[in-house]
Formats: sequence, C-alpha cells, structure tokens
Amino acid sequence: MTQKEKMLSGQPYNAADLQLVFERLRCSIILSKYNKKVSYEWCMKNRLLKKILNTKGKFYIRPPFYCDYGKNIYVGKNFFCNFGCTILDVAPVIIGDNAWFGPNVQIYTASHAINSRERNKGIEFGKKIYIGNNVWIGGNVIVLPGIKIGDNCVIGAGSVVTKSIPNNSLAVGNPAKIIRQIK
Repeated sequence: MTQKEKMLSGQPYNAADLQLVFERLRCSIILSKYNKKVSYEWCMKNRLLKKILNTKGKFYIRPPFYCDYGKNIYVGKNFFCNFGCTILDVAPVIIGDNAWFGPNVQIYTASHAINSRERNKGIEFGKKIYIGNNVWIGGNVIVLPGIKIGDNCVIGAGSVVTKSIPNNSLAVGNPAKIIRQIK
C-alpha cells in the first residue's frame, strides 16, 4: 500500500513521501497563482481552483485560500467561502450544497500521534470531515478531524467544533455546544 493510499484511508502514513510532497507542491503552485489574482478575474480564478478541487457547480472562494492537496476536497453547488480559509485535506473533506464559510474558517483533517517518538518520525494520519447541505459556518471557526456537521446547521463565529453536530442545530463556543435546534 502506498503512503497516499494509507493517507486517504485514515491509516498512519509518512507525509515526507515524495509522491505526497510533489502533490502538495503542485497544489501550492496553483494556490499561489490563485491568491495573486484580483477579484474581477473570476473566470481565471475558478479555472485555477477547478484544477485541484472537486466541484459540482457554482462556487466562490475569496482569496487567500490554502489547502494541502485540494483533490481531497469535494464542494457542492453554491458554495461560498470568505477570506482566509485553510483546509488541511489529508483525508476527504465533503462540503454539501449551499454551504457558507465566514472569514478564516479552518478545517483540519490532519492529526499527529500524541506520543512524541511517533510524532518525531513524521508519521501522521487524517480523519474525514463531512459538512452537510445549507450549513453556515461563522468566521474563525475551527473544525477538528473526524467531525460531521449535519444539514441546516449554523456554527457560531469563533467556535471550535470538537464533536459532531446533528442536523438542524445551532452550535457555539469552545468547545462548540448545541444551544438550540433550528426549525
């Protein structure tokens, strides 16, 4: 099994593997071009992101935007993402239709061993993140590895999502807690 196959299946893998290094480099080059484009260059910007992201329809991501690979990000229709988003996509990140991200949202699939000897070997692993349809994630929200945010949810600004959030929920805080259901 290759390091990439291990990475995508959630197993421990070596991030220094040459194939992975080259894939991150390719993504970085594309994002560097994307992040330098001015806002009216809409068509060119979308063409650049379509080289790395898996998209279903119209989307708009305001630069700067950062990710590891891009190919592990699946974006639904009518996705809007404000300035400064970071998605560490060592595992799949699935974003549903009509999702909105405020500025500086951070999505982390990547994780590392708690044991320092393992961590110092460069071994890491990832856990898939799922964000449902009609989800609004406020500014400066952090979503940790392995989280599922259900359909029709709102995550309040500044929240840190450490546990999955069921459909139709409003969650806020650090750690994010459900404060009510959305009708």
